[in-house]
Amino acid sequence: MPDSPLAAPLPLPCGAVLPNRICKSAMTEALAGSNDGPTPAHDALYARWSRGGAGLLVTGNVMVDGRSLERPGNVVVEDERHLPALSRWAKAAQCGGSHVWMQISHPGRQCPMIINPRPLSPSEEKLKLLGLFGRPRAMTEAEIAEVIARYAETARIARKAGFDGVQIHGAHGYLISQFLSPITNRRSDEWGGPLENRARFLRAVVRATRAAVGADFPVGVKLNSADFQKGGFTLEECRQVARWLEEDGIDLLEISGGTYEEMAFAEATPERESTQAREAFFLEYAREIREGISVPVVVTGGFRSRAAMEAALTDDGIHMIGLARPLCVQPDAPEGLIAGTLERIGIEEDGLVLGKGSFGVNASSGVVNLLNTVARVEYYVTQMHRMGRGEEPRADGSASAARLVGGYLGLSTVKALRRLPGRMRPGRPAS
Repeated sequence: MPDSPLAAPLPLPCGAVLPNRICKSAMTEALAGSNDGPTPAHDALYARWSRGGAGLLVTGNVMVDGRSLERPGNVVVEDERHLPALSRWAKAAQCGGSHVWMQISHPGRQCPMIINPRPLSPSEEKLKLLGLFGRPRAMTEAEIAEVIARYAETARIARKAGFDGVQIHGAHGYLISQFLSPITNRRSDEWGGPLENRARFLRAVVRATRAAVGADFPVGVKLNSADFQKGGFTLEECRQVARWLEEDGIDLLEISGGTYEEMAFAEATPERESTQAREAFFLEYAREIREGISVPVVVTGGFRSRAAMEAALTDDGIHMIGLARPLCVQPDAPEGLIAGTLERIGIEEDGLVLGKGSFGVNASSGVVNLLNTVARVEYYVTQMHRMGRGEEPRADGSASAARLVGGYLGLSTVKALRRLPGRMRPGRPAS
């Protein structure tokens, strides 16, 4: 068969060239040790993915501040104390020819109460999810400047450790996304109000990061196409922010959507029939966004067939296909898709995860839906942990929703307690 467009290298504005058009998109691994550093399990997991053939591997959330985690088990990079372990992680992820980018992130108000009962956010808008999150503090000017510097420092260390690039997480309701959204950004100073002000924090992070890593090192951004909440960040605003990011010199833009309160990225439920027909949940939004920019665009979420992936590259002007959960159960899928020996990724989430779950797949209760979402996420976390132990993933529906949610709560509690003695070590000022 002719060469698949999935096999084509992708040159980036900074001069780097990605080996093919499949990206392993970020998923939280929850594998860090009690010192918040990467472990041999990270090395084994990412080596397995690299051997699977993806051109780009993006890590799960690497936090820029140890006082603010997306969940217990995140890797934290504030200084060079983990440099040897980070270098081993990067080298393992490159063993099959993949490039590996560190996703750098701050959760803002989406930091569990077990980690920080008063997390930082642009404003004091509380996240109302089962009482798991505390009321945030509105950031001061000094705290804003400090966090911007933290992103840049984490990126600098990523380059020194041997990572091939960084992705700034500006989606899914984390801190940058909170600044962008009128729902969570109620500020009246230069960081709030009109879109230009709400985007100031993201643009400052991008510029500081670029200054820290140099012109020849890839800097990407993950951005919501929309929050999918009334009064939130909109598609039209995303299009404008994408144009500004091009001006600021980013190399790759990944399109996603949603927040913890509206989990489009986790549930990935397409609303439009045309989008359903094309599989990719954010493809329709990405087509509109990329019309105004020349920066390469990645679309993640919903791709299942090789035909749909190739059509997105050839017909829709998308530059790269992002795959996440499928690679937790089929880590060799990129190789098969590129070679033309795999026509479709064999993953059906409800059958794998909750077909026999105890909470009900189509329940209307918000609490039940949240528990189902957590169970789905944790199913794939367990598969990552299997690969981190050197085992193969197990794609079956034997795990009940109750067991998966219980596992999440248990693992999070254990990891949170284990890191308490070192939480206030030197170099980490109290919040």
